Amino acid sequence: MKEKPYTLDDRKWRMIGIPLMGLTIAIMVNFDEFMKLSRLFFLSVLFSTLLTLTFWEGNRFIIIRMRRIFPEYGQIARRVAGQSVLAVSYVFLISFLLNELYYKPVYHVSVLGMGFRISIVPTVIVYLVYEAVYFFELWKMNVRKTEALMRENVQSQLEVLKNQLDPHFLFNSMNTLAALIDDENTAAQDYLERLSDVYRYVLVSRNKNTVLLSEEIAFVDAYVYLNKIRFRENLQVEKRLSAEVLAQHITPLSLQMLIENAIKHNVASRENPLKIVIREENAGYLVVENNISEKTILEKSTRVGLQNIINRYALLTDREVEIIRGTSQFVVKIPLLGQLVE
Repeated sequence: MKEKPYTLDDRKWRMIGIPLMGLTIAIMVNFDEFMKLSRLFFLSVLFSTLLTLTFWEGNRFIIIRMRRIFPEYGQIARRVAGQSVLAVSYVFLISFLLNELYYKPVYHVSVLGMGFRISIVPTVIVYLVYEAVYFFELWKMNVRKTEALMRENVQSQLEVLKNQLDPHFLFNSMNTLAALIDDENTAAQDYLERLSDVYRYVLVSRNKNTVLLSEEIAFVDAYVYLNKIRFRENLQVEKRLSAEVLAQHITPLSLQMLIENAIKHNVASRENPLKIVIREENAGYLVVENNISEKTILEKSTRVGLQNIINRYALLTDREVEIIRGTSQFVVKIPLLGQLVE
């Protein structure tokens, strides 16, 4: 879904602010005429209001454009710097045109400097008000995103760690079990070691918003190993990832959820092996695809899957998770995150 362009809901501000500022400027410039309420004063009110409208709407256009170009919370400095340069240039241009087209022909004198100084003051005031409101809105939005992301992580942890056992108790139990397994039974020892790796990763990553893809892949290798004990060569997982992509970040447990989802909904047999491919895509996405061979009876759902991944990525990036279901392939594309989001 295409994101809607940024707009400003400031109709009331403009309806009140433009005439009020026009009146204020007229009083400041023609105070003597204001005290007499002369015809000249009312003409100056009309003139200053029209001029305020010109400056306000032009600078408003600059604000909207710059917020569309630099929408992120971390881009405030670049946006404000760009707006400042454009605003000063715009005010100077209007002042210059007004000086050449009005003041010189009428009064036979240049008032460019005075006009620019008078015009820049209300422009700065308007910008300060707009930026203060916008900064507060961004701050509130980031607070809401952080809170929502925390809720999503808690939900994910509750679903993945269903037994809620104390970590020390479980690891101590695994160590005890490892001691009971015969030294010659390497398969059982390897299985228990991978199981420990899986549980350890879940505990370590549960409070993180993102993890390195290389860490997630190591976790997935252990998770796939456990499943291959059950499915053997009926489950095939292929990875096509470069070193550069492995240095990117993704949300923790997202790959495991996608593999679990594929295993849950598809047959993995000698006649119909389940083939899962994890690969990179040039557009900055990680692709997980599997062949479709749906089970007639689905396993009980843990309710952790695509929607959880979609919700978490919506809080971390504007790029959306893409889900493509074809006749023979099921494809999920998740955005790669360039840097760690705490």
